[in-house]
Amino acid sequence: MPMRHMELTEELVARTRRAMHDPGPLPGLAYQSAEDYDAMVNGLLQERPTGQPVWLFAFGSLIWKPECEHLDEMRGTAYGWRRSFCFEIRRFRATPDCPGLMMSLDRGGQCQGMLYRLAEETVREQLHKLCRREITIKPANTYARWVTVDTEAGSMRAIAFVMNRKSPAYVRDPAPEHIARVLAQACGHWGSGAEYLFNTIRGLQGHGIHDRYLWRLQSLVARQIITGGAIPAHQGDHQGNSLPDPAS
Repeated sequence: MPMRHMELTEELVARTRRAMHDPGPLPGLAYQSAEDYDAMVNGLLQERPTGQPVWLFAFGSLIWKPECEHLDEMRGTAYGWRRSFCFEIRRFRATPDCPGLMMSLDRGGQCQGMLYRLAEETVREQLHKLCRREITIKPANTYARWVTVDTEAGSMRAIAFVMNRKSPAYVRDPAPEHIARVLAQACGHWGSGAEYLFNTIRGLQGHGIHDRYLWRLQSLVARQIITGGAIPAHQGDHQGNSLPDPAS
């Protein structure tokens, strides 16, 4: 599939980047312990389908910024799950004064992504790395679970990191226009929200995946950057919360 021309260009993304200092973890947070991560990994492996390899379902940054080594890959579709910028953040690609939004898997719809088969001899090590990347605080903003993914080779079970709807960082169904304003404005020491969206779309395109939700967002973000009409996230059109320091 040829790459489509995005309105959100590298030049526009560059306008959203600012040199930012990492303020460090926000105060008053409880972090996952080594014992917590052991329990996560043990639980995932106990629920592993008998006699099957361990597959990871990647839908966002794990495609363009992978954390784990894998042996095989294929495209697949997870039904009952969808990409959503439903995860509010105040660090990494945002600040406490200008919160941002990150993408997670939320319930409903469908999501096409990439399946990665983990090596058997290092599967426990790889799952530890993934859990430590995606889950940092207690209660967790996201959690790992097994989901069903349809592929050309048939249905299979895979591990995915999905949104915890009980987290105070969860934003239910934010309007695309609001998401665009937030992504055009928010920036942290890891980069900007617009850059995250740009990299995700390019990563998906590299695997022949087109997501209409993200495509609409990139157009709206581009227009926000061009017009200079972005507003800080805390002035958006959803109810804010005092949020914990999120995972990446």
